[in-house]
Amino acid sequence: MEVGIIGLPQSGKSSLFQALTGLKEGAPGTTFRMGVARVPDPRLKKLEEILRPKKAVPAEVKYIDVLLPPKGLAGALPAIQRADALVLVIRAFKNDAVPHPQINLDPRRDLEALSLELAFSDIAILEHRLEKLALQLKAAPSLERETIHREQSFLLGVKAALEKETPVREQALPEEGARALESFALFTAKPWLLVLNIGEEDIPRTQALEEEWRARYPKLGMVALCARLEKELSELPEAEAREFRASLGLKESAPDRLIRLSYELLGLISFFTVVSGEMRAWTVRRGTPALKAAGKVHTDIERGFIRAEVIGYENFLLAGSLAEARRKGLLRLEGKTYPVQDGDIVTFLFNI
Repeated sequence: MEVGIIGLPQSGKSSLFQALTGLKEGAPGTTFRMGVARVPDPRLKKLEEILRPKKAVPAEVKYIDVLLPPKGLAGALPAIQRADALVLVIRAFKNDAVPHPQINLDPRRDLEALSLELAFSDIAILEHRLEKLALQLKAAPSLERETIHREQSFLLGVKAALEKETPVREQALPEEGARALESFALFTAKPWLLVLNIGEEDIPRTQALEEEWRARYPKLGMVALCARLEKELSELPEAEAREFRASLGLKESAPDRLIRLSYELLGLISFFTVVSGEMRAWTVRRGTPALKAAGKVHTDIERGFIRAEVIGYENFLLAGSLAEARRKGLLRLEGKTYPVQDGDIVTFLFNI
């Protein structure tokens, strides 16, 4: 999973990126930087206690931090065009030492500015394609013209809705058209997760602020956090950071919340494999068939797929081991079309 992080200057997005990935300043002159965060999953730790593998590898999320070039946000957007989702960091904290570029603090105005920038980028992408279609139409034989006309009509409808401030993800598109748009990697077609970057003084109001913003923007994911504080906590030993969060009434770290909400937003699940002493968590979309899940592990396994031995996480805990699960008949054999479930422990059988 790749998630792009964007925000206006002085929004605190780089502090959030550091809290998530542990990486600090980017190289001079770069327009983006990438970092990886491990997906928190207590099931992995429990499985590790039972199975005692030589190595346990959690699932990972790749974050892309867009560093604004002199040309502004538009010049940096290509870095996140292929991201699965976008995190929009909205400044809601006051700090005289870090003045807001617009002088006054207005989170809703900043969100609108980001939304418009992304919509304009999508419109430009569609206009570029429409220009190409117009050129193709001039030289196309009569049998191909109808297909070109249909695409033109469809794209003009999507563009018109965007110009009326309806993002692509909220447009009622036919299934075939929605699939065709995937190749354009439009920004407003992606899931968005709003991060309201608050000051420490607003931490006690976190829940109230989230409820207020969710009511106003019900179609977007939403989390309120203090990125500067989370960046500082990420530099502390885990026990100290946990104790400090508890003193503030925070039950979960902001990075953990953000990753969990990203999973929910994208409809992702995790399954586990244990091979040659290595236990690993893998991320797939909910409903992914076993054949495609096998390809996530290795393309050779997908190509030579025979069947999958599967046991759910809860059933495995009841059995206590794969051998005992097999003896009790809890280990199932599934075919290519079996939709992998969250928490499944899977052994892929294949032949190449």
